[in-house]
Amino acid sequence: MSDYFRPIPCETGRWQLAGGWLRFSRYELLRRGEAPRVVDSAPPEVLAALTTPRADLLGLSLDRPRLMGIVNATPDSFSDGGRYDGAEQARLLAGQGAEILDIGGESTRPGAREIPVAEEIARVVPAIRAAQGLAAVSVDTRKAAVARAALAAGAGLVNDVSGFDFDPGMAALVAESGVPVCLMHAQGIPETMQDNPSYGDVLLDVYDALALRIARAEAAGIPRDRIVIDPGIGFGKTQVHNLAILRRISVYHGLGCAILLGISRKRFIDTIGGAEAAADRGPGTLAVTLAGIAQGIQIHRVHDVAQTRQGLALWRAVTEGE
Repeated sequence: MSDYFRPIPCETGRWQLAGGWLRFSRYELLRRGEAPRVVDSAPPEVLAALTTPRADLLGLSLDRPRLMGIVNATPDSFSDGGRYDGAEQARLLAGQGAEILDIGGESTRPGAREIPVAEEIARVVPAIRAAQGLAAVSVDTRKAAVARAALAAGAGLVNDVSGFDFDPGMAALVAESGVPVCLMHAQGIPETMQDNPSYGDVLLDVYDALALRIARAEAAGIPRDRIVIDPGIGFGKTQVHNLAILRRISVYHGLGCAILLGISRKRFIDTIGGAEAAADRGPGTLAVTLAGIAQGIQIHRVHDVAQTRQGLALWRAVTEGE
């Protein structure tokens, strides 16, 4: 039986979590089929994974939360597709304080269909070029050919929502280029992922799936300190699944990688908070973002950078003392 250890934050904790802003002394021990229980110790390798400071990402230290602004250079994204020019949005979000700009040219909303490589490249490259010098740049793509063109245009990170499942050439490209990568968990592909997602224990099933993705990346020559993980909220997951992950998301620190959280404007915020229009889900997005920060999540992918930055500034003022 596998054991999973979730660090329990405590201001006076003995250990610093992932070199960041939280401390802990105790753990919640999680086992399949058993109720969670609090314990005082964990194996040395678990403690090492939880406490090792995460490597800088794109020149940014991860000892405090970082904001990744979403630039959808697409006509059909669920939230804001076709409502702006990608290059202009990159400049806007950088001005609002985005430290990373995540530029994507293919929608991965539920039901979205794959588009041709050439079309995706034509969408993302102008925005990536426009973003140079404004913030660090990530390309949101599942395809090695698109990633290669994006890196040539100035992107410095590959954000693969398939976690290397979609394109067999992506791992080799990332290893060859030497850039960091974000590996996300998704059950299925966008066209069908919300048809009937099913798990035994979603929190731990996603943990194991991410561990396999990390191992596959390492086998391809990508060191763990260049890997970011994303549990993939809303990607092949129901509202119940999403909430189960969010309540205990700090367990994923045990994988020894920085964690990215992407919950911005997602449907479950409407279901719970009553905001049918995606653009009205900013308050709910901020609430979940701050809950993630309270569990040590380092990177937050958001549409509303200015509002999130304001909320984060207030959170830091309150929690960091005088």
